[in-house]
Amino acid sequence: MKNFINLKDIPAADLRKILNDAKKRKNKRKKLSTLEVDKDQPLKGKLLIQMYEKQSSRTRLSFHIAINQLGAGSITIKASELHLGKGEESLVDTAKILSTYGDGFLLRTDSDKKIEDFSKNLTIPIVNLLSPSSHPCQVLSDIFTVEEIKKKSISKLNICWIGDCNNVLNSLIAASVKFKFNLNIGCPKNYRPPKFVMDWVKKNKRKINIFNDPKKAVKNADVVFSDKVVSINDKGNKAKKIKDFKNYRINQNLMKVTRPQSIFLHCLPRGNEVSEDVFLGKQSRVWQQALNRVHVQKGILLYIFNKLR
Repeated sequence: MKNFINLKDIPAADLRKILNDAKKRKNKRKKLSTLEVDKDQPLKGKLLIQMYEKQSSRTRLSFHIAINQLGAGSITIKASELHLGKGEESLVDTAKILSTYGDGFLLRTDSDKKIEDFSKNLTIPIVNLLSPSSHPCQVLSDIFTVEEIKKKSISKLNICWIGDCNNVLNSLIAASVKFKFNLNIGCPKNYRPPKFVMDWVKKNKRKINIFNDPKKAVKNADVVFSDKVVSINDKGNKAKKIKDFKNYRINQNLMKVTRPQSIFLHCLPRGNEVSEDVFLGKQSRVWQQALNRVHVQKGILLYIFNKLR
């Protein structure tokens, strides 16, 4: 049994195995419809329990499809439908119940501590579908997409992030250490990654370049990543944040500074951080990026059950 919570805690070799498996399975599904099960049905008879405390479109849909294609069953519950540490049942007891009925637990939450507490008390594997500090499923899938398009290892590419320091960037930073790729970050001074994140990068003998000037950040980039600057659950001063990021909008002028054949990726949902002509333009691969969530998440599920080929 293995958990999939943060990329920084998973060996690089295992992450590569997940990507390799995803590539093989995607290639074998070219003539299959969405809910046709993979021929080997590697997770036949297993039940995956999903719980969402935050809104979800791509993660919810892609994991539903991934679970079905692997031959497993799933049930999706809302946090409000469980006692979950409230009322008469402790989180510890909830974890024991989940372990009794299910074979794996998938959690999208607004609390890093909740994922940690569940991981300590479950006797089944847990997958982090998103937490305040990490979005590992998204970023591992993004690496798959980059390598699929560029037809080379991401370690040979220049990657750039323009935007806020959030859970997606945290996972991208972890990925840059695991996969050893160059990462530039473009953001205002007050929105840089926290010191403990940068200390972890340094401890692992890697370096990340941070620029206040977005043009310097994207120079010679092969891939430009972004995310919504103001998220639904942002508790800070949203008007100030929008103003602070005013000069960081990804538009055609900014993309001209990147390398020829560069691509734009966005985990969605989008906001004003990217212009319409870039988001819907020829450099954008956001729809391919979203679709690939299915294939990589199949690899993640096989990883937690020790079934990677």
